[in-house]
Amino acid sequence: MAFSTQDSDEVLSEINVTPLVDVMLVLLVVFIVTAPLLTNAIPINLPKTEAVAPLEQKDPLVVSIDGGGKLFINKDEIQPDLLETRLKAAKDKDADVRVQLQADDGVNYGEVARAMAAIERAGISKLAVITAR
Repeated sequence: MAFSTQDSDEVLSEINVTPLVDVMLVLLVVFIVTAPLLTNAIPINLPKTEAVAPLEQKDPLVVSIDGGGKLFINKDEIQPDLLETRLKAAKDKDADVRVQLQADDGVNYGEVARAMAAIERAGISKLAVITAR
């Protein structure tokens, strides 16, 4: 409270925010308590099933380029001009073939781009470029 010793007729215009803070804290506590209860509005007991085996996926072809610029398909070294023909043969055997391309970080970008172009010319559309984390 504010007391005044003077005999002035001025109105004291201070807002008391304590009741407002009390109400807001009560509302906050109510929302904190009720919010977790609202997440499961419909109680459902889900059925239990046996585990299902995942679909069989064939291993992808791994095209690798080492630091010296040598090309490999699944650890078998090949000549760069044979990459496209080997990939076309793999595409003919399996139309849904997947290719993973990995290259050493010291390899020239042009060599990686040539390998990617050969993969595209072979008609393979599922390509993943493998990088380190």
